[in-house]
Amino acid sequence: MSSSAKPLRLSTASPTFEADFQARLHWSAQTDAAIEQGVADILADVQQRGDAAVLEYTARWDQVQAASMAQLELTQDDLKAAFDTLPAAQREALQAAAVRVRSYHEAQRQASGESWSYRDADGTLLGQKVTPLDRVGIYVPGGKATYPSSVLMNAIPAHVAGVGEIIMVVPTPRGEKNAMVLAAAYVAGVTRVFTIGGAQAVAALAYGTATIPQVHKITGPGNAYVAAAKRRVFGTVGIDMIAGPSEILVLADGSTPADWVAMDLFSQAEHDELAQSILLCPDAAYIDAVQAAIDRLLPEMPRADIIAKSLNDRGALILTRSMEEGCAISNRIAPEHLEVSSRDPHRWEPLLKHAGAIFLGAYTSESLGDYCAGPNHVLPTSGTARFSSPLGVYDFQKRSSLIEVSEAGAQILGKIAAELAYGEGLQAHARAAQMRLNPV
Repeated sequence: MSSSAKPLRLSTASPTFEADFQARLHWSAQTDAAIEQGVADILADVQQRGDAAVLEYTARWDQVQAASMAQLELTQDDLKAAFDTLPAAQREALQAAAVRVRSYHEAQRQASGESWSYRDADGTLLGQKVTPLDRVGIYVPGGKATYPSSVLMNAIPAHVAGVGEIIMVVPTPRGEKNAMVLAAAYVAGVTRVFTIGGAQAVAALAYGTATIPQVHKITGPGNAYVAAAKRRVFGTVGIDMIAGPSEILVLADGSTPADWVAMDLFSQAEHDELAQSILLCPDAAYIDAVQAAIDRLLPEMPRADIIAKSLNDRGALILTRSMEEGCAISNRIAPEHLEVSSRDPHRWEPLLKHAGAIFLGAYTSESLGDYCAGPNHVLPTSGTARFSSPLGVYDFQKRSSLIEVSEAGAQILGKIAAELAYGEGLQAHARAAQMRLNPV
């Protein structure tokens, strides 16, 4: 089938720009009511029946028949065997990516993830104790596509953080196991792997079953059922985020080859029809060149139909008055991926406040960040980069405050605390502080 892609052309000078811009950005995150009810039923069933419910749903939706959960758990030998079956080039690529991802997250842990304390003048110790989560679950999609990179990006920061157990779940429709996904689990140091997916897998991780241990946090992307399940179990366990469709925004000054930018727009559009790809540029002729590159390159793409629908329904090529205006619009969008494709990206980077990841310079394609640059590719979407951060070591750690008050410190702090406690009408709080005051 022949596909063509004509992303919406907008200009910030147009009197209708604001309305047109908002309409193109709009995406409803509302989950279908039938999905919500179905997920609620699955969670309740797994919470009540445990392994039996998981086995039943796995047979129904993945067409995998198993007499027990033991048949759905892969051993470390299975993971190693999958790794060994890969061509040498794939094994080397997985290991090289893992080294870079691990190095980045090791640096992240050193920068922000260590315990600290100090003593003030009266000898009181104050500080913070950073400890890893005991057990986490990572969800790896296994339906339309397989994502070994997601295994690395979720498991490695957990491993670097010091998490004791990493439990991975991955659906295997019709029993088809992806060797690269399992090899990635081997390379990343995943503790246990269960070949289950969907809302039932999220429920098993959140509540625990006779076979699957309850985790303390669940990370990783999934379909609408997985997202709805993660939303519902939040509070019982922690979650990373509720991810929306993938996004890329390219802020270009016209100096990068148009073909490169067109392919970068494709790189997100090929994920699914709801993905969003936007170009901001002050050069109208360059926007024309990018559209021409889209027309020329699209027929070569195996996922051309998906790319075309994404670009036609949600894509945009926006003519701005200046690069400064482009930066301001980018901050309003707060994109998941932001490419600054210009001769001098460091000139514009200080103006950019909101983005999941910022890719500086023409040679820094977003796809390098997806696979092997080092920083995490699990990023906030749908404008949540205004208040959220990429997945990192800090998501697998928790912080406890440390307080050790000296006798001298208690004489000062006790009087302050008692005064405030009496003001709040909490007599026991006040007296507990006063009992530690030395007699006058």
